[in-house]
Amino acid sequence: METRPYPWPEGKRAAALISIDVDADTPLLWRHRAAPTPLLSEWEQRQYGLRDGIPRLLALLARHEVKASFFVPGAVAARQPELLPRLLREGHEVGLHGYLHEAAAQITEAEFAEALGRSIGLFQRQTGRRPAGFRAPGWELTRGMLAEIGAAGLYDSSLAGYDHPYTIQGVTELPISWNREDTARFKLTGVSDRVPASPLHVLEEWLFDWEASAEAGALFTLTLHDWVSTRPAPLKVLDRLLTRLREDKTAWIATGEAIAAHDRGLPEEERRRVSL
Repeated sequence: METRPYPWPEGKRAAALISIDVDADTPLLWRHRAAPTPLLSEWEQRQYGLRDGIPRLLALLARHEVKASFFVPGAVAARQPELLPRLLREGHEVGLHGYLHEAAAQITEAEFAEALGRSIGLFQRQTGRRPAGFRAPGWELTRGMLAEIGAAGLYDSSLAGYDHPYTIQGVTELPISWNREDTARFKLTGVSDRVPASPLHVLEEWLFDWEASAEAGALFTLTLHDWVSTRPAPLKVLDRLLTRLREDKTAWIATGEAIAAHDRGLPEEERRRVSL
């Protein structure tokens, strides 16, 4: 068992990664790939981010002077060729998120490798640079898929074996948390007995989570979605959360690419490694 504190840069006690999965309608298209659904409700909900949500989010991030990591399925980038260049121009990171938001349990490792290579090529053509990071759709991977990520020289942000960066099977991992994910709180795509969480309660939850993460010296990875947390009330939650993070001078707010580079640059004895 390890109890050593994780060494963040510049004397910071914890780090925060603001990440956005720009799924748009790709999960819906994947689920109905055999027979497209004629139903419009969820499809229209999922257009919100690309229409109004992302511009509002970018304005908010600019006001707080925060750089985020956007994980974008290849199919979204292909249909929105201006998206990746705009995100990069505004100082944000763009990372991979499958091609059509493929579910790991429903594809082979060879199909995963093909989608990964296809997405990397698309990103390079649109941006002139190779992406640094990957996030698995649904945060699910196999050992073989993780090996493909490593072979491509990417960091990953899909697993949660530590609450700070670590290396698993040779891949730099930036851990996630279901406690800091928006769809579990705000997503509702049809008639249900479930009621979405109160934005005020979510704000209280995430502020408390940051306090606990900071005390533990952890990585606070916030995972938002383009069509969920860019609506007015959830966006206000992010506004207040960023205000708190910016006030905390012990917080290092950075992109996944910067955090992964920091971890890789640590002395070997400071890095956490696990094997499968």
